[in-house]
Amino acid sequence: MKCECGKRPLDIVMSHILKIMIEEQIVPERATLRRNSPVPLSGFYYSSLNPQFIGEKTLILLHPDFTEDVASRLINEVPEVKCVLKGSPQSTVGQLDRNSQISHFEILEGDDTQINVMRTLLGDKVVLLKRQSRHHIEVAMTTEEKLLMLHNYINNNDVKKGVAVDAMCGLGALGIYLAKLGFEKVIFNDVNPEMIEALKYNLEINGITDGYEIFNEAFEDLEVENADLCVIDAFPGVDVDEIVKKAEEIADNVVVI
Repeated sequence: MKCECGKRPLDIVMSHILKIMIEEQIVPERATLRRNSPVPLSGFYYSSLNPQFIGEKTLILLHPDFTEDVASRLINEVPEVKCVLKGSPQSTVGQLDRNSQISHFEILEGDDTQINVMRTLLGDKVVLLKRQSRHHIEVAMTTEEKLLMLHNYINNNDVKKGVAVDAMCGLGALGIYLAKLGFEKVIFNDVNPEMIEALKYNLEINGITDGYEIFNEAFEDLEVENADLCVIDAFPGVDVDEIVKKAEEIADNVVVI
């Protein structure tokens, strides 16, 4: 059931994947795509243009019950699969706070590198490269929405484009946008050292060469004074009340994304 371009529709690819999972007995014989299929993540996201037809080595799969044998079959028998990860999409991947350990999805086989390209109101794009096993699931469309919220907040509140703090920067999308928007200095901070290394690469590929500082601290320990803006983008479900209080002490404007 390939298109004339040689690619298969996503539903057909996922049916092929589910068939293998049934044969390997990690899902019931009457498993359905809606209830039992793994999370399919594209190796390349460009905004909201999610492909209906899937090319070779473009899908990253995530499921809590994957095994090494299943991963080997998926990589070898389904040409569209580039990486197989074991883990739950509900899990927090990365480092939640200074008292938490760094957690990953387990790479069973393949390459988990993912590229996200976000459009912006500046006529310039933000490009992020990440390792999906080490970073929580967030696709380009979601990040674009955050960039729009940030842009509107700055415009609506007449924020001075002086010093900005990206308090929990992760891969750096928000801070990179602030740099592109014209802030004199952007302070990037994240408690997870793995995110700091990813951030440095993303700064390079986005052409940000100066006008920034990088800190690897819990936000509570970060020593910054007289910022014009502090942006907080915490993990989903995290209570940010204390974080906001700290942000209000160091910045004239605080926005929670």
